[in-house]
Amino acid sequence: MSGDGKRIAVFGAGYVGLVTGACFAELGHRVAIRDIVPDRIAALRRGEVPIYEPGLDDLLERNAERLFYTTDVEEAIDGAGFVFVAVGTPPTYSGDADLSAVWTVIDELPEMERRIVVALKSTVPVGTGTKVRHRLDARGLAHVGYVSNPEFTAEGTAVRDFLEPDRIVIGAFDEADGDAVAALHSGIDAPIVRADVASAEMIKLAANAALMTRISFINEIANVCEATGADVVKVAEGIGYDRRIGKSFLRAGVGFGGSCFPKDSLALKQLAANSGYHFQVLNAVIEVNELQKRRVIGKLVELLDTLRDKRIALLGLAFKPGTDDTREAPAFVLAGRLLAEGAEVVAWDPVASADGLTGVRQVESVDEAVRGADAVVLVTEWPELGGLDWRALGATMRTAVLVDGRNMLDPDEMRGAGFRYDAIGRAASNGR
Repeated sequence: MSGDGKRIAVFGAGYVGLVTGACFAELGHRVAIRDIVPDRIAALRRGEVPIYEPGLDDLLERNAERLFYTTDVEEAIDGAGFVFVAVGTPPTYSGDADLSAVWTVIDELPEMERRIVVALKSTVPVGTGTKVRHRLDARGLAHVGYVSNPEFTAEGTAVRDFLEPDRIVIGAFDEADGDAVAALHSGIDAPIVRADVASAEMIKLAANAALMTRISFINEIANVCEATGADVVKVAEGIGYDRRIGKSFLRAGVGFGGSCFPKDSLALKQLAANSGYHFQVLNAVIEVNELQKRRVIGKLVELLDTLRDKRIALLGLAFKPGTDDTREAPAFVLAGRLLAEGAEVVAWDPVASADGLTGVRQVESVDEAVRGADAVVLVTEWPELGGLDWRALGATMRTAVLVDGRNMLDPDEMRGAGFRYDAIGRAASNGR
């Protein structure tokens, strides 16, 4: 690696912070990762990665000499020219983003004479950068630069997304600070979008809103397909070939989850409301997503007549494959509704945990999950679910009923294996 690497401090050792730190180290920089959870820092020092993200453990191991972990602020920023803030901004009860962790980082910055640049990775409401700038100035840190550098990494592909991004967005009050942050990404072949700070903040929120809209749109189309006898899988294929539309995010299912989409949709909705604007499209997107998760319950009732005392197996707890993140996961909503209906719920996932799901029994294998079940719900499209002997699995169930919440399995094959099979938007071939 080049000897021109910079010294960077990353605050936050979660999905965004760890990937940011590891990838900057891969680019040749020296990185200190700071977190307030001692156990997490201790695990990282032992070489244990506290989250599941494909490729991250190899990246951390390969760049171990350029990475340092600490809980101490002074130790983290000692000699650093850049402080990347990658802390959580969860929604409050009002729907606004909780920026308390961001403010804690800003307030913890010690007085210093040298110039450093604070770069915000966390997703925040538009206008946050201006408030941070004022806060720094009020603390006598006018010489500390500020840049908005939102992340566009998706869990499960985060390492690739950082090193091979579609674009790098940089919003700065001072062009020189923006130039300095852009230079840190040297070696990455991607367009750099330079903007004012407010626009950079909005780019992140608008991008996620556009993706969420596509998901809710195709789910609405799926619901109409069920009512009319069309097949949403074929419909999505047909419209996806249109170059004006494209194929991405056109897979119908039980709705989106995760740490970003639900939080960011509420934050943007609240931001608009606080500004006096009623964001009608986004309100509909959120409503459709919430209703979509609950449509599965209606399918199960239709197939089983009642859910009381029925054993339901949920296959998949993570909000999507390739991650162990269960924040806002559809499986958790489904489990809660099933338990409320009096069902017994058994769950399986290869990496995610059912911690927090009181009343749900998590098992180690798909075989154990489906054995004796009255119905199976495929919630997360883990690749290993596609290669199972479903005929043999169905033979171990009390009743061979399966609701495919991701349209992952072939309806004709499942029907041939003896299942009463239902999916999302595929009424023409549900086999009931």
